[in-house]
Amino acid sequence: MEKEIARLHRVDFEFSDIFYFCRKGFEAIVEDEVTQRFSSEELVSWNLLTRTNVNFHYISLRLTVVWVIGVIVRYCFLLPLRFTLAAIGITSMIVGTTIVGQLPNSSVKNYLSEVVHLTCSRILVRALSGTIHYHNKENKPQKGGICVANHTSPIDAIILTNDGCYAMVGQVHGGLMGVIQRATVKACPHVWFERSEIKDRHLVTKRLREHVADKSKLPILIFPEGTCINNTSVMMFKKGSFEIGGTIYPVAIKYDPQFGDAFWNSSKYNIVSYLLRLMTSWAIVCNVWYMPPMVRKEGEDAVQFANRVKSAIARQGGLTELPWDGGLKRAKVKDTFREEQQKNYSKMLVRNGSIGSLSTGTESD
Repeated sequence: MEKEIARLHRVDFEFSDIFYFCRKGFEAIVEDEVTQRFSSEELVSWNLLTRTNVNFHYISLRLTVVWVIGVIVRYCFLLPLRFTLAAIGITSMIVGTTIVGQLPNSSVKNYLSEVVHLTCSRILVRALSGTIHYHNKENKPQKGGICVANHTSPIDAIILTNDGCYAMVGQVHGGLMGVIQRATVKACPHVWFERSEIKDRHLVTKRLREHVADKSKLPILIFPEGTCINNTSVMMFKKGSFEIGGTIYPVAIKYDPQFGDAFWNSSKYNIVSYLLRLMTSWAIVCNVWYMPPMVRKEGEDAVQFANRVKSAIARQGGLTELPWDGGLKRAKVKDTFREEQQKNYSKMLVRNGSIGSLSTGTESD
């Protein structure tokens, strides 16, 4: 932005300089780079699942017949089979972890817990016709570490536990999810928080540090974005995950939308509708890259460390790196952020758009 402003200026401010800001404003209204990340990725060609473009309607009678056949196959054959596998996987998870949880703490209990988690996760992946390609397995997260990954869907956790066990971090839920949480925590040291506790950052950080300090416990799995993004970009990582200490194991997850849309648009679909869409897709195809472990450098604060990890994940997964907070999915832009941008604009205008003077002024601040 500073370079574009600098090209506009000659010596003094001219009234025509406001056209740059007007153009940027119109571009943001038409199509900004934030809100489009909270809707499904538009496909170049139709995948015979959903008609994402009106131009796909009534292309030809032959294509319509193919689509009808696909609907029959997906809903009458694949859906019942996948639902049965999902029921078997969830039931096995609850029963297996409940039984293992009754055993005294020992290496045998830990081994059996990992076997149950891996087996049930693989059944659930089969229930989605998952085809997952894992790369660089020598960099898999180790015990006592923290695994961080970009977040697209609730099934991200299942995709990763299909290849290794993790300690999950999250809020306590009710219903079926609550039953699963209460059963699994008996066999595995997951970190679940009550709604009142999740708002206490110090308490959360303390419990996570205690977990990481024990090198015999499974690596913690965290999604620092805090919300689901449509797998075209990586948005701001919350710094809390990087204040805990320990070794960070970055993981990049990239889905292939041609076979099925894994993105969960929670503002449009509830969890039941979302799972139904997944189970009636052709398949869930994705690539998972395990990246070399990263540690916080000397003099590097949590925000800088988080941005460095985010950049590495974005490069590996071929995703666009964005500085915006994923919380904008449901919240308005903070006044402080808006004021900061206004100050930056005024500095560039007053200083004739000079990048050199801008950097000098920043250092003096």
